[in-house]
Amino acid sequence: MPPIRTAAIAVLALRVLYGAALVAAPGRLTRRWLGPAADEQPTQVALRALGVREALLHAGAITAAAHGGSLRPWLGASIAGDLSDIAGTIAARRGLPDGAAPATLAVAGGSALLSAVLAATVDR
Repeated sequence: MPPIRTAAIAVLALRVLYGAALVAAPGRLTRRWLGPAADEQPTQVALRALGVREALLHAGAITAAAHGGSLRPWLGASIAGDLSDIAGTIAARRGLPDGAAPATLAVAGGSALLSAVLAATVDR
């Protein structure tokens, strides 16, 4: 397996783990992002759904990578998810803790950028 595919699988595996962690402990992982609302049951429903999205999407990408399939569609979907997280956070920034929007921009934006770099290089 080419080293770039191995690197892509490592990055994707971290995303699967993050998704699983969101399912297991949504409030704990998102308190700095969402504030006290992260501990409310209705919010945790959406956070767990986000975790499932992360885990399934990136597990699918790992499967594609392991079997020589194209990663571009999977990474494109990952980028779209990251950008939607940024857009949603910016739209709600007035009701979020101080620093939540810039932190989300940094984390989700960095993740989207990393996915874009992988998408540009991994299927060559």
